[in-house]
Amino acid sequence: MASAALQPVDDVETSPRRLAENIMLFVRLLRASGLKVGPSAMLDAVCSVQQVGIEKKPYLYHSLAASLLSRPEDRALFDQAFHLFWRNPKFMEQMRNVLLPQMKSMGGEADNEMMRRLEDALGQSADNPPPVPEKTELQIDARHTASEKEALQAKDFQMMSSSEWAEAEQAIARLVLQLPSRPMRRYRLHPKGQLIDFRASLRTARWRGGLVLPQYRKQQRLVRPVVVLCDISGSMESYSRMMLHFMHALTRQSPARVSSFLFGTQLTSISRLLQNRDVDESIAAVSAAVPDWSGGTRISTSLAEFNRVWSRRVLGQGAIVLLMTDGLDRDSSADLSAQMDRLHKSCTELIWLNPLLRYDKFAPKSQSVQTMLAHVDRFIPVHSLDALSQLASLLSGQHNHLYNDVSDWQDQARRFAAQTA
Repeated sequence: MASAALQPVDDVETSPRRLAENIMLFVRLLRASGLKVGPSAMLDAVCSVQQVGIEKKPYLYHSLAASLLSRPEDRALFDQAFHLFWRNPKFMEQMRNVLLPQMKSMGGEADNEMMRRLEDALGQSADNPPPVPEKTELQIDARHTASEKEALQAKDFQMMSSSEWAEAEQAIARLVLQLPSRPMRRYRLHPKGQLIDFRASLRTARWRGGLVLPQYRKQQRLVRPVVVLCDISGSMESYSRMMLHFMHALTRQSPARVSSFLFGTQLTSISRLLQNRDVDESIAAVSAAVPDWSGGTRISTSLAEFNRVWSRRVLGQGAIVLLMTDGLDRDSSADLSAQMDRLHKSCTELIWLNPLLRYDKFAPKSQSVQTMLAHVDRFIPVHSLDALSQLASLLSGQHNHLYNDVSDWQDQARRFAAQTA
């Protein structure tokens, strides 16, 4: 993005071209702040503003919001960006010097996060003077300190700026992932084994002149298949895109043991697309292959197709299923309970990854959430790098005690279901 793009253009009333340029600059500001705004949405915004005019600011606000906003959770950030950008352009330069310090003290923690994303975007403007060469002197770089890394680890994916998003992707690529395994019936010779292999000991005695030295054996372990079912509906957009990077890192460990699927209004297998070593090429191939990004959610229909077509192929040998969704099913015609029950019985462990658990006051009030909770073994959050790190530890078997009790959630779901019955 050209840094000069964040400077509003004067005299928007004098020319439709100037109006289109200002809308384009505003869209660039939103993108730099982390909002997903496509070219078609920008063209819709230009057309709608040309229809309603710019004489009244509320009309301008609602026409831009209707064209550029796709998720309700982005409205607060959009409002801040609108009020910052669509002020009198003549005051923009003077305000920029005093704007950033003020932004840090406005509102609560959530507002400060949004303002910091806008601050990052506005900081890329061309009116900032170019860096002047200075004398070489010793300085201590305080960036990426332990406190900043800890804050990034706990930060919600949806509240990350563009630079933080890139750092999070690199952190996921560096995650040490280990697929779960289970013991087999077979044993093999191993110098650190705990059991003596008498047959091997006697066999090797022939080569040592009759001297019997103990040979040890160790039980072999088999890597369990891991199946990931990821919701890509509009409410899950930020989390599903970050989950794609996690799925790619998981696939690199064992391409033959990891199966990945995306579902919104239909089910799509992306296992082969994630086997490319380049994560950017894999994500681009997935984006081109999946037609229902950021659409609705038909969980029961997608699970029914998975159970009918794929479950016998990929759920053998003690498979573990990671089901990532917020559980807000729009498909009321299908039987969600039956499909969840079949999926649960077809695998060894069904882990539900729900980003809504980032809210402390989350409660299973939705009927679809209540239905799904009755058939899962674990119910864990997946909204930050910390949550993904704990998921990696859980898969490797290092922290099996994490989230191993869903009975509290299931009791809450039954109480809410009884109240609404």
